[in-house]
Amino acid sequence: MASHAQPWVETMQEKPVAIGCGTVLGVDATPVTIEVTNHGEVERGPKILGLVDMVVREAYHRILCAYMASGIPSPRGIPTINFLPAGIRKRGSCFDLPMALALAGASDLVPRQQFANLAALGEVTLEGKILPVCGAVAIAIAARDQGRHQILSSRTDAEAAAIVPGINIYGVETLAEAVSWLLGKRKLQPARPRRAAPPPQPLDLEDIHGHETPKTALVVAAAGRHNLLFAGPPGSGKSALVRRLPGLLPPANTDEALEIIKIHTLTNPARSAASASRSRPLRSPHHTSSAVSLLGGGSDPRPGEVTLAQNGVLFLDELPEFRREALEGLRQPLEDGSITIGRALRTVTMPADFLLVGAMNPCPCGYLGHPTRPCVCPPSGQQRYFRKLSGPLIDRFDLQVEVPALDPSCFRQASDPAWSTTVLRERVLVAFDRQRHRNNSAQGWKPNGRLEDHQLERVAGSDDRVHDTLEDLLRIYKMSGRSRVRILRIARTLADLDDRDDLTVADIRQATRLRGAGALLDA
Repeated sequence: MASHAQPWVETMQEKPVAIGCGTVLGVDATPVTIEVTNHGEVERGPKILGLVDMVVREAYHRILCAYMASGIPSPRGIPTINFLPAGIRKRGSCFDLPMALALAGASDLVPRQQFANLAALGEVTLEGKILPVCGAVAIAIAARDQGRHQILSSRTDAEAAAIVPGINIYGVETLAEAVSWLLGKRKLQPARPRRAAPPPQPLDLEDIHGHETPKTALVVAAAGRHNLLFAGPPGSGKSALVRRLPGLLPPANTDEALEIIKIHTLTNPARSAASASRSRPLRSPHHTSSAVSLLGGGSDPRPGEVTLAQNGVLFLDELPEFRREALEGLRQPLEDGSITIGRALRTVTMPADFLLVGAMNPCPCGYLGHPTRPCVCPPSGQQRYFRKLSGPLIDRFDLQVEVPALDPSCFRQASDPAWSTTVLRERVLVAFDRQRHRNNSAQGWKPNGRLEDHQLERVAGSDDRVHDTLEDLLRIYKMSGRSRVRILRIARTLADLDDRDDLTVADIRQATRLRGAGALLDA
């Protein structure tokens, strides 16, 4: 009996068009591949797969309007658009441009071979313009790590991400310009980082009268990355001193500059790589800031001030006025140089290696110990004022320095050129070079303020007089073992500032004085 079974009909379907992009998690981006095929089911319309949010779903309709407005033939067929990996949530408008280009490829409007090494990012308007998006640098790094070394983006994002080595990123203003480039009808040059405008002249430390000890503390903090706490009455010059700290810091190296730009483009897409000055950030959040604002977090974890201050300075003025939970949250980044934000769906670790500088009054009214103005705070008010500052947090400030009120006659004295920012910065650079060569290891070099105990003992020397003096001072002032480590770190930086190999007794004594402002907290 003859069989009536119909033979299988094999149909050859072309592979989906795939283009690269990325989605930001914390401060880094995960590579994302967008696959598009035009063999969807007609009765169901376009299908967008891969755990995407509403902004990504709406992108399809924005793209169709952009094609019509640009005079480009609309993609034909009923597309299926898949985002890989499927288990990671994709958010935001950065997927508009790669989705638009992949749709053009799947409709054979653009040769498919053009997508072999291509990534893209950018928001598409109804008129077909390409807008910048947050996280361009992080996405460019993720695309490069995925093996996609040609990237299309808005011109603003191209200038920002041009600092990333190993890629060619091209800036376009419109969707039509991007399609013309893929068709070979337009030539584009790889973007170059925009030349930075000359940085503003830093405030000069020479303008500050008196305060030799606080000035020394600033120089030590800049040279060895030692956390610094200033305590003194209102108007004594605490904030003015800290505002002059960035002028003492050495410029960021290439890796540090890339990390700074990557982090700041997450919150400000208009920030370009115009950081030829390689200046370090100075973040100064208000004391009313929440713990999430300071530390980072949210349902979709975003960087906080501790991450935005990466490779720079975090200045907390009116330190006791900050929320206690925010201040206690600083302990992990101060020890680890990073902060981990845990949520139900994911845990994100973000960099948070910064120089912490705090300023505070000696009491709520600010005049405890003032030579001419009496303190009006009751004892209970003083206790409440310091209750937010735990001992472990205060102990993490290597330098604890009093900034006293100056006698009015000090302001008539001539400034000392030896305290100019230019002169002191040269000393800081010398100390930095010494630390790079001496504290180097397989994991990279560490400044003196970050040395571990075993590393510190190696660089502290073996002079018995130095260690005998240190032991005597620890007994006299009843200091802890942690204070011993802090004093040795400071002393090592003082010697580096003088371009010396060996510590001296004078270094230990001066380091102890620079550590001595903690007595104010016991008042």
